[in-house]
Amino acid sequence: MVDIKLKSSAFKEGELIPQKHTCDGEDVNPMLEVRNLPHETVSLALTMDDPDATRGTAWDHWLIWNIPAETQYIAEDTLPPDAVQGMNTWGKVKWSGPCPPEGAPPHRYVFTVYALDIKLDLALGSTKGELLSAMEGHVLGKAELMGKFGR
Repeated sequence: MVDIKLKSSAFKEGELIPQKHTCDGEDVNPMLEVRNLPHETVSLALTMDDPDATRGTAWDHWLIWNIPAETQYIAEDTLPPDAVQGMNTWGKVKWSGPCPPEGAPPHRYVFTVYALDIKLDLALGSTKGELLSAMEGHVLGKAELMGKFGR
C-alpha cells in the first residue's frame, strides 16, 4: 500500500489548530496538502472528526467526497471543485471547526483522507455512516493528520 501524505501549513501533526479555524475564530477550514496518491486513484474523500467528544462516538465536523484525484491542495475556506459535502454532527452541510466545551482538556481533531478507486454516488448531505458504507471495498489507501484545540 502506498504511503499517502496529508499535511497542513496551518499546523503540524499533534500541534494546536489555530483559532482562526475554530468556532472561536473565522471558522474556516485550514489549507490541506495531499501527496503520494496511488496511481489508480479516481477520487478522494475527506473526513474531520473529534474522537474525544463526550458522547463516546466521534463528532463529525466535515465530510467531503468526489474530490478530483489530481487535487494536491485544498485551499483555506474552500471546497474543491466538484466535491460534495456531507452532513456533520451539527446537522450542517459545511465545515464546522473545532468547538470543544469550555474548560475541557484540549480535544483531538483527526483529518482523514481516503484514496478511492471510484467516484461515489452519494447525495449532498449524506451522513458519515453512508459515506463509510459507500467507500467499503474501494479504499486504496488513507492518511491522517491530527491537531488539537481547547477552549
